[in-house]
Order: sequence, then structure tokens, then C-alpha cells
Amino acid sequence: MFENISLAFQGIWGHKMRSFLTMLGIIIGIASIITIVSTIKGTNDQIKESLIGAGTNAVTVQLSQDGSVYDMSWRDPPQGVLPITEQTRQDLAELDNVVAVSLFCRRQVDSYDSAVCYQNTSYSGELYGVDRYFFSVNGFRLTQGRGFLEEDSTQFRKVAILDTGAANTLFGNVSPVGELIEIKGEPYTVVGVVERSASSDFVIESYRDYSMYADTSGGKVFIPLADWPIAYRFDEPQGAVLKAASTDDMTRIGQQAEDLLTASQIADPNSGFSYQSDDLMDQAAQIQKLSNATNNQLLWIAGISLLVGGIGVMNIMLVTVTERTREIGLKKAIGARKRRILWQFLTEAAALTSIGGMLGVAAGVGLSRFIASAMGTPTAVSYPAIAVAVLFSMFIGVIFGMIPAVKAANLNPIDALRRE
Repeated sequence: MFENISLAFQGIWGHKMRSFLTMLGIIIGIASIITIVSTIKGTNDQIKESLIGAGTNAVTVQLSQDGSVYDMSWRDPPQGVLPITEQTRQDLAELDNVVAVSLFCRRQVDSYDSAVCYQNTSYSGELYGVDRYFFSVNGFRLTQGRGFLEEDSTQFRKVAILDTGAANTLFGNVSPVGELIEIKGEPYTVVGVVERSASSDFVIESYRDYSMYADTSGGKVFIPLADWPIAYRFDEPQGAVLKAASTDDMTRIGQQAEDLLTASQIADPNSGFSYQSDDLMDQAAQIQKLSNATNNQLLWIAGISLLVGGIGVMNIMLVTVTERTREIGLKKAIGARKRRILWQFLTEAAALTSIGGMLGVAAGVGLSRFIASAMGTPTAVSYPAIAVAVLFSMFIGVIFGMIPAVKAANLNPIDALRRE
């Protein structure tokens, strides 16, 4: 084997220009495939990141009726749906690959009813009742003041946290920490300001998506979940946010949480109520499928260049067999078997295409990075694709080198020695 490899490299090095031109089809084909695969992977990663959020991996599960989120901003609390208990929250937290769980209530509030106001300024936006896990699970970071403490809930303190949108709406450029705002006629002390660590550009395609993800220019106001009955005078079903260990776990975790909450919280299975998780992973998969359909056509086109490169390898190996006919005849005359001759030429063809494959990988990685820099197209190098490309190029050498190798192995030694 090592002797065959040595002879193969001697033959390639002895005809450098011819070998390079033979490799060129392989180089172009592999480079095209690596570039396209890198672009596909980069695009898919960007789709996941833009739809799901950079690193939050948060799955929102909310009560729905007949497929639509049950928004209590303008509906009465549902009958037969139980509030989520601490035990149920623990059950959610024990699901596989769940990092943390938070519970919340949400209402849309408008300026005309002055549900939230500061002095003469009314607020339009979202009002949340949240537990102390909510901000970390959803990727908020504290910019001013403090977060919610456990004592805020146990002692029913009337404290509030604003996001930057609500802070700008109510207070402008003035720090709101320590100020009093009015929520449903009750005074609340602002103790902090938060903002999202990474923004997400959600795709809104249905009312359900709007109910879950649509934000308002006013921003968000947060109060402790324990204070929610103070604002709205009754308990009501909460939503849950589960933080997954990875993006790929989100769909499965969302489905498991749906089943658990529907089974434990819905008293009447025929009421039309159920819990539903967000479907951002489904949206990402659909967009990726459309993107991949186009890119797969490009891969087939790039594969044609590999086919052309393989034909070039077969052609040059046939020339090599013709040039080395006397050498083959001499080897067979002194006892070399067909298998030895066959493997010698197959090894040379495989070495030729393998070198072309490695050069193609280097060219593909460089080209993908150049495209990313010059055109702003997202790319991400796929190492499995690199390994497959090199092995595939070697496979091409074996396949297209088979005919020349068989021809060489079947030469009659007497006729080969007579050949001029």
C-alpha cells in the first residue's frame, strides 16, 4: 500500500501541470459544494437566531381556546381552568433539558383607561405579573435599580419594574427608580429598569403569533405575580416560559409542557381550552425548507462539475496507462499480478482526486469567507461537509479510475513489452 502511494505521488509530481489541470474540475466542484453548504448552514443559523433569539431558547406556553391564545385583556377569566401551582411549576422544571421555568400573567393596557399612569402621563403597552425567574429566562438584563426579591412576593410589596420602552414613555430621560406610578388605582414604587439582552425579529403570520409576540411602542411594565390579584381582583390562569438547554430541544419541550399543563389545569377536556406553545421552531423549519430547496438545486449543479472532473481523471489515467504500457508489461513479466497493477493505478487516481478535494476544501472555505465579508451573506463552515467532500473526492477517483486500472491490469505482458 505504501509503495503504491509513493508511486502515485511520484507520478503526480512528475507531471505537475497535467495533474493540476486534471484536479481542476475536482477543485471547482468541491469548492462550490463547500461554499454552498457553508451558506446554507449560515443562513439556517441566522434564521434560528432571528426567529428564536440569540441564546434565550425560551418556549412560551399559554392558554388557548380553539387554537387561538386566550387573551384576558378583553375577556373574562375562563371557567374550569386552574391557576398553575408551585408543584406544577416544579413538574415543568423536571422535564428533560429544561434549564428554568417562569410563570406570568399578561394584559394589554391602553392609555384611554389609565390602567397604568405617572402623574398626567398614561401608558399604552403590556402589563405583566411575573415571578423572580422571569427576567433571566426571557433574556432581560437589569440596567437600573434592582430586580424582584422573594420578599416582594411573600410580603405583597407594591413594586414595579419597567423595560426601557415603558421607562421612556412615562419618564422620558429621567431615571424612574424610586418614583411612584399608579397601576389600576394602586401606587407602585419603581425599583428597576430592564432591557432584552438580545433582540429578536419575530415573524408575525397569524393572530396567535400576534398575541404571543407582538410588542407595543409603549413597552412593558412588570409587577410581582403575587400582586396580580391586587390589580385585577381575582386569580387567573398563568402562562409559562421554559428555558431549553439548546435550540433543538425547544419544540419537544414545548409539546411536553402543552400536554402536562392541559392535563393538569383543564378541568373539562371538552371545553375547547388547551395550552399551546409557541411555534417559532416550526416557522424556522419551514423557512429553512424553502431555503434548502433552492440551495439543493445549486448543489446538483455543483455536482455536475464533479462529474466532469471525474471524467477528466478517467481520461488522464487512460493516457497514463498508454504511456506506461512497457512498464506494466515488464512488471507483469517478472511476476506482478493483476491485483497489484489494479491497485497501483487505483491508488494514483484516488491520490489525484484526494489532493484536488483538499485544495477544493481550502478554496471553498476561503470563498465562503470572502462572500460573507464582501456581500454580508451569513456563512458557517460545516466540518462534517468538509470530511464528506474529501472522502467523496477520493471515491470519485476510485470510480473513474476503475476503467483505466482494469485496462492496465488486463494488458498482455508480451504485447505490452512489444509496444513502442
